[in-house]
Amino acid sequence: MLKIKFCTIPVTDQERALQFYTEKLGCEVLTDQPFGNGTRWIEVAWPERETAFVLFTPPGMDDRIGGFSMASLSTDNIEDTYSHLGSKGVEFVEPPTRQPWGIQAIFKDSEGNSFVLTQEQA
Repeated sequence: MLKIKFCTIPVTDQERALQFYTEKLGCEVLTDQPFGNGTRWIEVAWPERETAFVLFTPPGMDDRIGGFSMASLSTDNIEDTYSHLGSKGVEFVEPPTRQPWGIQAIFKDSEGNSFVLTQEQA
């Protein structure tokens, strides 16, 4: 195996999620095409990063929308990222908090999915 290509993030409203991930988190659209039944296959990623997010909910998996994501995101400066995202209206349910293993914060996306944000250790 070479890498993780994408992680799927379950969403209710693909357009609202696309706006959140591009305008608030700074992702770029890699793919946005029809996927049947009125849905789209939307892949987004941060510039020059290998792993993408797919903003899509497979049929029968609506109960996964708004849950705790199993993906953890990292930054090199959690305080700066926390301030920057907060200024863009990203909802944090936990501010940066020191843990025995490092620093973490928790935020929600436009669909209520929660993500852990951690700071890379030097």
